[in-house]
Amino acid sequence: MAWLDTKQLGIFKQQRVGKNGRLFEIYKLRSMKMMPDNRLNVTRLGHFWRRTKLDELPQLLNVLLGDMSLVGPRPDITGFADILEGDDRIILSVKPGITGPASLYFKNEEHLLAQQTDPEFYNRTVIWPKKVELNKTYIAEYSFYKDIIIILKTICTSFGTSLRAWRSNL
Repeated sequence: MAWLDTKQLGIFKQQRVGKNGRLFEIYKLRSMKMMPDNRLNVTRLGHFWRRTKLDELPQLLNVLLGDMSLVGPRPDITGFADILEGDDRIILSVKPGITGPASLYFKNEEHLLAQQTDPEFYNRTVIWPKKVELNKTYIAEYSFYKDIIIILKTICTSFGTSLRAWRSNL
């Protein structure tokens, strides 16, 4: 379906920083297409996939390949996790996850960034430091039980978002 919506290959790869700072290819459903003016634009179906986090489903392949786990700090592009210093580098001691506490906390990150006059600055000075704090706490207080709770919250959040979106289209 992504192919029909974007007129490009439905799954794409992007380089991310993983455990121990090792780079790997993450898989995602394509949710954007190139416009005639060379801008990227989120497609109608892409909005739904992003809102419900269905664009993350191909990352189950990353879990099977051993690059990721179901729960953990989200893998970032270079320029963030790979330049962590001091005790913040503990984030690189675990496999990145499809979901995690920072993902839940910033479930509306795209919307939050869209409201900023300088989204990159806001991301680096507000969002990223909070993600580091949340991920360090997650690692320090790790438990299998908490991972189950995070997975359930992620499913409920994604399903709730999907259900609200479906109702608003009626």
